[in-house]
Amino acid sequence: MPVLLGQALYLRRTVLRLPEPPGPRSGTVGTGRPLRLLILGDSSAAGVGVSHQDDALLGQVTRRLAPHFTVHYKLLAVTGSRTGDVLSWLDDLPSVDFDVVVVALGVNDVTKGVSLRRWLRQQSLLLDRLVKDFGAKYVAVSGLPPMRDFPLLPQPLRWVLGRQAERFDRALHQMVQLRKDSSAITIDLRLGLHNMSPDGFHPGAAVYAAWADEVAAQIMAHAPLLDGVDRTA
Repeated sequence: MPVLLGQALYLRRTVLRLPEPPGPRSGTVGTGRPLRLLILGDSSAAGVGVSHQDDALLGQVTRRLAPHFTVHYKLLAVTGSRTGDVLSWLDDLPSVDFDVVVVALGVNDVTKGVSLRRWLRQQSLLLDRLVKDFGAKYVAVSGLPPMRDFPLLPQPLRWVLGRQAERFDRALHQMVQLRKDSSAITIDLRLGLHNMSPDGFHPGAAVYAAWADEVAAQIMAHAPLLDGVDRTA
């Protein structure tokens, strides 16, 4: 424990802190049936690691959906956010319905010591509120990344956080499988200096692209959203 605490404190003092990238966080793109999209989460949802929202999750997802839908999008994400933080945001969010919500949360819950039981309870409450209070027809829940691969983290901290992230991810997938309104997004991608951001902690453009591929594919596969839409367009 003293070693882990020392490593964690050292990282907080020395880590390269990248800004959230510029670019519009709300707007409309594409043609076709209207689709109201909300992306909700932490620094990865905000696009930290790339230089513009065009290369972040938001830009890459909307670009893939634009040939099929008129996408009315909104990004609500803040670096360092935990699931409990996002739940509190919903109290202040205007009562607007969204067809699809993409959630990216969990890494900060792991690094800040939130218990697995508490986190799952908060995740379940978050999904319930998105469906009941904001009309979400489908929620794409992003699984936790393999923190064991994060170049920034030294051993043994990397091993400890990696194991905890794996526990959170397995439990998240099990919970989401029981719901008809959601699915868990998994990216089968080895992380490293070659595809992550310079800070060794956040995605690079290639990771955001792979993530967006899976999110867009899941949205397109969600049949209720595609009634009357040409799937081969």
